[in-house]
Amino acid sequence: MDLKEIMQQQSFAVAGDTVRPHKYAAQIKQGLIEHGYTVYAVGKELASFNDIDGEIDIIDLCINPVQGLALMRECKKPFKCIVIQPGAESDELLAFLDEHRLPYIQGCLLVGLSVYAKDQAQ
Repeated sequence: MDLKEIMQQQSFAVAGDTVRPHKYAAQIKQGLIEHGYTVYAVGKELASFNDIDGEIDIIDLCINPVQGLALMRECKKPFKCIVIQPGAESDELLAFLDEHRLPYIQGCLLVGLSVYAKDQAQ
């Protein structure tokens, strides 16, 4: 998937500090909500992706790479793709995702929202 395809999905799980408004995870969560996406917050609000009742299309890692890797190691929920925000990547995380053949891109959902949000005319 590329960023445009990702922004055509409906359900996002944002991992990071989604509580404090100045944090990127909170800005991403708010932006997704404003554009009509379904959003689940993991890190400060839910402890795990496994705690999400609904379906997840996209996992957004906007979190320390060590915490992101821990979340991905325990994740049992199906999803379509992972977005790794700038600064959330590590060699260990990428190696884990590659080893387990988990689909991911390195990108920014704030950019995706500004260019490809579903509710914008294309």
